[in-house]
Amino acid sequence: MSEDGWRGFLAAEGVADWAVLHGGATAVFRVPSLGEAVRLADSIAKVPGMAGAGGLLTLASDRVTVRLTRDLWELESRHVGLARAISAAAREHGAVPDRAAIQEVQVAIATKPETMNVGFWRAVLGYAPMAADNAVDPLGHGSTVWMQELGEAKALRHAMHIDVSVAREQVRNRLEAAVAAGGRIVDASQAPSHWTLSDPAGNRVCICAWPDGSTTDRDEGS
Repeated sequence: MSEDGWRGFLAAEGVADWAVLHGGATAVFRVPSLGEAVRLADSIAKVPGMAGAGGLLTLASDRVTVRLTRDLWELESRHVGLARAISAAAREHGAVPDRAAIQEVQVAIATKPETMNVGFWRAVLGYAPMAADNAVDPLGHGSTVWMQELGEAKALRHAMHIDVSVAREQVRNRLEAAVAAGGRIVDASQAPSHWTLSDPAGNRVCICAWPDGSTTDRDEGS
């Protein structure tokens, strides 16, 4: 499992519309209507190399979201050119990139090795395998489920938490909004990779700049 693909994407020129999340490179393009979203999606689908590449398009009345892969580790050098071509198609349609809207939500389920059972979560949610330790929504709507293996010596305190992966320059805004809404930061020891927060009831969530903020080649705002 190599980091070359996603690190190369982060360091590339001409991909400023895109953020690299836990699931890979993602972009959001704002449009004025669902009809415009459909027309933009049609143009993106016709970009050379897009068909059969395993990407995902989701449409709403005000945006088109494009994910080049469903997994971070699937990013390759060819995705740089694909991202540039998709951004060019968006500009031709007058669509506006919105990095603040890019995010991915992941449910992390902590477990000891002997009780890890991702097959249960695939079955109960109707999800599909993407990697040996995860399950993804085949429709692209729901959160990814990731099995977080705990070492034998580590106590199991929170069996389930949420990971929110965002563009690197959006982390501070998300943290401030969460704290203003009643949350508190309980662990910043892994910053600037991620911060762990808690709601008033003690439920935990990690806001993650990694992997989008893991290189200094494009570190503005991180």
